[in-house]
Amino acid sequence: MNWLILVIAGLFEVAFASCLAKVKETSGSEMYCWFAGFLISLTISMLLLIKATQTLPIGTAYAVWTGIGAVGTVLMGIFFFKDPVSFWRIFFIITLIGSVIGLKAVSN
Repeated sequence: MNWLILVIAGLFEVAFASCLAKVKETSGSEMYCWFAGFLISLTISMLLLIKATQTLPIGTAYAVWTGIGAVGTVLMGIFFFKDPVSFWRIFFIITLIGSVIGLKAVSN
């Protein structure tokens, strides 16, 4: 169950990073709505990470949480924010995914 909580925490990390990108693109009241989304997503992500680390090793949990957030944020950037796509970016995203899967595989 705590692995599922950790994955959800990672997805909220993607959400807060995406909201942060939208804050940069907008102004006025729309900017404040995205900033509120950032704060809410950040809070939920951190609370879920804390919950997951109650039973999972902190080093593994933090690495997996960061990995999910990094991969998800890069993919959001590519698909929604027109970030550049290159062979090396895709290659290193794949290696990061492999690392997250490997950490899960060797953890208790």
